[in-house]
Amino acid sequence: MIIDFSKIKEADINGFKGGEGIMHSRAFWDGKNRIMLNRLEAGAFSGYHEHKENCEMIYVLEGQLEFRDNDTTEVCHAGQLHYCVQGHSHCFRNTGDKTATFLAIVPEQRI
Repeated sequence: MIIDFSKIKEADINGFKGGEGIMHSRAFWDGKNRIMLNRLEAGAFSGYHEHKENCEMIYVLEGQLEFRDNDTTEVCHAGQLHYCVQGHSHCFRNTGDKTATFLAIVPEQRI
């Protein structure tokens, strides 16, 4: 299956998960798994949220994102992947001076 993000309408999300700023998202969902191509404006951030029944993998394509995952804070640069393990909580912030582009994958997992 090919997922062509250019054919998926982009949504502008203000304050993703209770954060601040704009995230532009093209999301594919098959009823179980979610795959998103996102752009997060400079200075914008997501709210802190838990992945109780799934994990999340975020691959940074352009720019950088700072992640807080439980008690750890780290910067993820283009070409690196942040992995939020099932049961962990995380949030992310664009600490760069340009829009960050990233691919987010949330596969269905049940405990």
